Amino acid sequence: MTVTLADVAARAQVSPATVSRVLNGNYPVAASTRERVLKAVDELDYVLNGPASALAAATSDLVGILVNDIADPFFGIMASAIQSEIGGPGGRAGGERLAVVCNTGGSPERELTYLTLLQRQRAAAVVLTGGVVEDAAHRAAMDAKLRKLTEAGTRVVLCGRPPAPGTGAVALAFDNRGGAQELTEHLIGLGHRRIGYVAGPEGQTTTRHRLEGHRAGLAAHGIAADPRWVVHGRYDRQAGYEAALELLRRDASLTAVVAANDSVALGVCAALRDSGLGIPGDVSVAGFDDLPFSVDAVPALTTVRLPLAEAGARAGRIAMGREEAPPGGIASVRGELMVRGSSGVPRG
Repeated sequence: MTVTLADVAARAQVSPATVSRVLNGNYPVAASTRERVLKAVDELDYVLNGPASALAAATSDLVGILVNDIADPFFGIMASAIQSEIGGPGGRAGGERLAVVCNTGGSPERELTYLTLLQRQRAAAVVLTGGVVEDAAHRAAMDAKLRKLTEAGTRVVLCGRPPAPGTGAVALAFDNRGGAQELTEHLIGLGHRRIGYVAGPEGQTTTRHRLEGHRAGLAAHGIAADPRWVVHGRYDRQAGYEAALELLRRDASLTAVVAANDSVALGVCAALRDSGLGIPGDVSVAGFDDLPFSVDAVPALTTVRLPLAEAGARAGRIAMGREEAPPGGIASVRGELMVRGSSGVPRG
């Protein structure tokens, strides 16, 4: 049975004219109304009829880049590298493509909304960056949406994101577990046995994988994981500051702290200094990602370097069809341990 515009209107509880305005983008519509309409379009798998349907089977010169927070250097570096590869050989209109960066703010609903909008615009390619929210319903909805995009001819690349089997999407997945384990084992090799961990938000793949790697490093050396030594928080400096104070309150004998990322690590360092502790003389600190400011911190930050720009550029080339996808559509992107001044032997 063919789904009509009236069916979409009924599902979204709006008028057919409102549905038309949302889909055509030619009239202001409240954000909540637009999201409700796009959700109904997605649920009913609505497709334009007649000539417009044939047009929808084609692809445009639009490329969507989804990021969690464009102000975060982690995402900004990847988005910039992806965009640098947009256009060139294979593109129409002189080889140019229009890259649109979609900032989800970490919202699963916005992520799906942007994908629906890009589907309606017949995007030539979509690149999704960063981790995934670990919610079964959201993951199923995402997989269904990615599958629709690839089946319609849109190239989909996941950059620094876990694979989505069966969707047709190519995945360049960061080895967060391996990097975190190597980082923890570096600290253990220096003699640390009481290591605190400031994790990212619960319910995200990046958070879980890095914490699993940290715990694997402890287990490999027979060190029991004490639940008091783990605090969850946001991926920002303030969260790192607050988490470090909480770790010190729980166990002042900790000799090292591993942070979920470099921004968090800066907050940890600030909290330690404000508590009268030296780095690394009293407490060693390590981060993750090797963002540009990490080498200029005082002391310079020991961290795991993820090749953000290189991975982003590769994702852009694959999205544009200028580089072959990896075998099986999945590649693991390893990090590199960068040992600097913030880690040292534990205090006596």
